[in-house]
Amino acid sequence: MARVSRNEARKRRHRRVRKKVFGTPERPRLNVFRSLNHIYAQVIDDVHGVTLVAASTIDKALREQCQGLPKKEQARLVGKLVAERALAKGIKQVVFDRGGYKYHGRVKALADAAREAGLEF
Repeated sequence: MARVSRNEARKRRHRRVRKKVFGTPERPRLNVFRSLNHIYAQVIDDVHGVTLVAASTIDKALREQCQGLPKKEQARLVGKLVAERALAKGIKQVVFDRGGYKYHGRVKALADAAREAGLEF
């Protein structure tokens, strides 16, 4: 029997979570993707299949600020920025989609920063 890679296991967990977590126009989904070097966040309306707001560490607005910072701090900045952009578009409530990752470390830092910036989930 072949071993399942960590990424395959994460994708499997993500599919399982996505059966329940669904973004509507009133309450879109805040999705998190974490790579080794960067972290990405999107606010998605699953009914229309549209990304409403996005932010990441490779974003022009954050690239300069993120250099030299620990990854957790970078995640905090991304969470704050995605929340500010969502609030500017009139999105106050979201459902959180951790993307199959543990709710801990960078994912938790991003979520906490988004909450502090005014998003409700």
